[in-house]
Amino acid sequence: MKKLFRCIYVNLILGCAFTLTCLSFRPDVSLSAFPLSLLFTGLISWFVIFKFIRADSIKRLGAVRRLFQYEPFVYISAFVLQRAGKSAMPFALDLAASLIWVAVTVTSFVILYMLGEKRVYSLSAAWADEHKAAPPKKRRGMARVVMEMLEWADAVIQAVFTIILLNIFFFQLYEIPSESMVPEFLVKDRVIVFKTPAGPKFPLSDVGLPRIQRYDRGDIVVFRNPHYGTERSNEVRTFLSQFVYMVTLTLVNINTDENGELKADPLVKRVTGIPGEQLMMMDGTLYARTASSGGEFLPVRQDADWAMWNMTECGSLYNTADGTLRVERLPISEITRAQIKSRRNGYSAPYTLTQALEIEAGLAAETLEVEEGRRNLDLVSARLECERLAGEFRRYAGGRKTAAGGVMFGKNDLLSHRFLTSLFENTRVLLNVQGGADWFATFMNGWHQGLEHLERYTEDGGVTGSHLMGGNLYDDALFRLNVMCKLTAGRVMVRYAKLISDGVPMAQWTDDAELMSGLQEAQKLVNYILHMNQRSMPVFPPDNADGSACYIPEDSYFMMGDNRYNSLDMRHSYDYRVESLWASDPLSMAYYSNMEPRLVHRSRILGKASYRFWPVSRAGVPGKKSIRDRR
Repeated sequence: MKKLFRCIYVNLILGCAFTLTCLSFRPDVSLSAFPLSLLFTGLISWFVIFKFIRADSIKRLGAVRRLFQYEPFVYISAFVLQRAGKSAMPFALDLAASLIWVAVTVTSFVILYMLGEKRVYSLSAAWADEHKAAPPKKRRGMARVVMEMLEWADAVIQAVFTIILLNIFFFQLYEIPSESMVPEFLVKDRVIVFKTPAGPKFPLSDVGLPRIQRYDRGDIVVFRNPHYGTERSNEVRTFLSQFVYMVTLTLVNINTDENGELKADPLVKRVTGIPGEQLMMMDGTLYARTASSGGEFLPVRQDADWAMWNMTECGSLYNTADGTLRVERLPISEITRAQIKSRRNGYSAPYTLTQALEIEAGLAAETLEVEEGRRNLDLVSARLECERLAGEFRRYAGGRKTAAGGVMFGKNDLLSHRFLTSLFENTRVLLNVQGGADWFATFMNGWHQGLEHLERYTEDGGVTGSHLMGGNLYDDALFRLNVMCKLTAGRVMVRYAKLISDGVPMAQWTDDAELMSGLQEAQKLVNYILHMNQRSMPVFPPDNADGSACYIPEDSYFMMGDNRYNSLDMRHSYDYRVESLWASDPLSMAYYSNMEPRLVHRSRILGKASYRFWPVSRAGVPGKKSIRDRR
């Protein structure tokens, strides 16, 4: 008996101490924490001391048990309320409140254990006699119904808070919202994430369990999206949404942005870059170098196993019973043009797997063609052809009456998907505006001004070096894409100018093989540039100011989705901006870019995706097996 009472008094003293930590003088919701904690502490202290201990009676035993059952839940609610205000609490206060809450929770569990039905009556002979003399009354009628309802409500409330505590410190359930991890996870898959090794924190604080988990390349992790701010208001909204999400077992998600759209937070991705590495991705191949690799980028072999580019290798995962595709857009496939029986003609969504493969196959083949053409581009020949095309255009424009010129095309007009799809209109403008031929000459030749010995630049060598424009393969690729766009545009525009000069009727232009071929090449480049940010990534982290390599720090990681064409991941920003393909070219082609790689600090990692529990037919532990191993 003495042990029980001693434990109760310790618990109540700890409750009073916790209440003092809830004091706040800020004019926001944090003011409500102290009254809540004070009211509950006063209630439990008065009731337990006067109605239980001093009364030396078990008449109120059920109520005493309920109060100690709710004690951790009430105090954690006060903890959250105090930190839901506009500013954070001092770390020392967070630490003190957290430690006291743990002590209160432990002592309450001990008390409830001692007050258990099998043990409580052995503590006192008087209590045992009282229990035998006054057995529990059986309620009937409406009283029984009301009591049953209260018992159910109590069970639900306790279950909710228990789930919340389990989700905060031990494990959490997540639903896969997108296709970024196909084929490992499909949309609507549900996974369990064990959080304890990742060092979970008390809500809205920096106090938590020690972090013991390290992550390797290939681990699938759940983490807070670094694209969203860490300001207090966002953290509070995120916690509230997670609260609802956890309570409803992933059925309700209110984590929306200012436009009402669901936030991509948290994210489920694969660790593709680890501490001590510098990364670059080109044509779908991820390269990495370390301080010990002698400054040389080497292909990351494992990433080639996980990255999803060829849908034909796991197409069976996407067919439903009626043969409808379950993904929005297929990644690149290696199907060749010879295998295409039909393109878009006659197809309407939802596509069957076969139809979708046929549609995407053409774009895939074009992607591979553009990349091969870029690698094989002869810059010396390209310069000579650009000079020739500028001369031809000047000849066709020479005899025409032209209006006064000005700034003919701005940066936005030079966006590849605008300029290359409006080549006839652009040709007509340049032919009819004074100075149009001069603009065309600058457009065609600006890229090589000041560059000598173009023959030394080649993509046949390593990933970095003086043989590459900009010193690395990514920058060199953008430079070459700019030249390819200039050559394609120049050929088509000169052809248009010739047809106009020769007086060929427009109705006959579709029969001109040279023109049609050039327009097809222009469309290939448009399609490629629109999606190239899914296939490539610049050197990251970027080099230091002195040109030395910068590596991923020990406390951070880089993540990407397996389904690279359908993954908005740590390579990308959520905002697009207009960028030139080659800044040194005064009239460079431009494109919309959302390329903005960023790292994920380990403090934002919630844990590994440990088990897929839904759908039951594919339940199991996700692993590091390659696509080929899963077939």
